[in-house]
Amino acid sequence: MLLSLRRTFVAALFLTATQITFAQTPKTVVLEDLTWTELRAQIAAGKTTIIIPIGATEQSGPDVALGKHNARVKILSQRIAEGLGNALVAPVIAYVPEGSYAPTTSHMRFPGTITVPDDVFEKTLESAANSFKVHGFKNIVFLGDHGGYQNDIKKVVAQLNKAWAGSPARAILPSEYYAASSDGYAQILRKHGYRDDEIGTHAGLADTSLQLAVAPQMVRQDSLRNGPKLGLADGVYGGDPRRSTAELGQLGIDAIVTQTINALKTATAAR
Repeated sequence: MLLSLRRTFVAALFLTATQITFAQTPKTVVLEDLTWTELRAQIAAGKTTIIIPIGATEQSGPDVALGKHNARVKILSQRIAEGLGNALVAPVIAYVPEGSYAPTTSHMRFPGTITVPDDVFEKTLESAANSFKVHGFKNIVFLGDHGGYQNDIKKVVAQLNKAWAGSPARAILPSEYYAASSDGYAQILRKHGYRDDEIGTHAGLADTSLQLAVAPQMVRQDSLRNGPKLGLADGVYGGDPRRSTAELGQLGIDAIVTQTINALKTATAAR
């Protein structure tokens, strides 16, 4: 009888502590905004999907700030996590492969771009994923906002799933995220009458419109509207950003978020 009362008392204390924890926990999907005990409680309550946003620190022409990818993937990851309902968002990985610095190649030709070797980048992703697995996350999702390292992520995901065979954890790279933000978004813009020589592949109308929709403060709109047509020497690849708008960008943002949420729901439901 006494043992039973003690167990009931301990259970009641645990329930009360859990209720207090949830009552005080901020309403956020951002891992960095939680304490470790709040995080533990959320994992126990079913938030077992973690999104690892991967950005880049690179030039995007003279009118878009260097942290474009970092800001964009952070905001999109949060919206995707909110749509999933059982996910949290890890800190953005901002140091990624961007070419060589001896000699300088690719975006490294422009001041402010930061590069790391592919193997260092891959090891960072692997270590982050294993950290989350240890803490109880079952779905470790990588969202890469930049095209240059997509194959690196695929390699890491394959290696992790091989190493995790037999465990409840799984690494996931939803191809829909990058596809919707690149070719998929270009198709949307074409349907609205925009040409490929405006849309571009980097820092053109597509890229800049997406940024205006999520972080307009990072776009120098006065010089963008009133300046000359930019080209390769300016860091703009195959496009013209002068007709970029937040309204156009929102079309792409909606597609990226919706398609990624649907893909992740399908991938996790199958388990």
